Amino acid sequence: MSVVESVNTGVSRPILAKAGASGIDKRPVPGAVRVDVPAPAASGLAGDTICDADHHGGPDQAVYAYAREDLESFAAELGPLRAGMFGENLTTRGVDVCGAELGERWRVGGVLLQVTAPRIPCRTFAAHLERAGWVKRFTAAARPGAYLRVLSPGEIRAGDAVTVEHRPGHGVTVADAFRALLAEPARLPDLLAAGEHLPPKIRETVTKRSASRR
Repeated sequence: MSVVESVNTGVSRPILAKAGASGIDKRPVPGAVRVDVPAPAASGLAGDTICDADHHGGPDQAVYAYAREDLESFAAELGPLRAGMFGENLTTRGVDVCGAELGERWRVGGVLLQVTAPRIPCRTFAAHLERAGWVKRFTAAARPGAYLRVLSPGEIRAGDAVTVEHRPGHGVTVADAFRALLAEPARLPDLLAAGEHLPPKIRETVTKRSASRR
């Protein structure tokens, strides 16, 4: 069964990174959490803090989901990983998060979400885990987790089922987009198959890099 293991939010905490503070260290929240369409540079979850307004938050990054199965794949080198350790708002079980297609719609509790894009790792992530070379390691693993937008607001709590209500069928997954953007630029034109489900920022990247290659 596909479920939410944990709903996680974070507050601003000092961090040894350029930003100086971050909300990446998210912790499980008991009970229901309100999820809404956020303002630019804000989180979609009540009580969740966004510090890096240039790169996080906003409607296309309202919620960040990461699979427990993918967390466990890093346990050999990082040790046990609690829910929220990768900065995810939703820790899921039984959900192929990285295999989700861009534009896929999920019903989670009382909320309808839509998959938008992969998470791109940054130095703040490495500083949070206190791991030199972490950005390169995370990129090589190609298990980025997914950002989601809120189509229908409501509440989510641990134990809620995750149901895929619609899969667009274009075949471009979160993992595909991640690999093309960070490791396999020759695959960038393939992302255009996602059509209207390709976020404008990624479409712009595809266009610019494809033009430079020509």
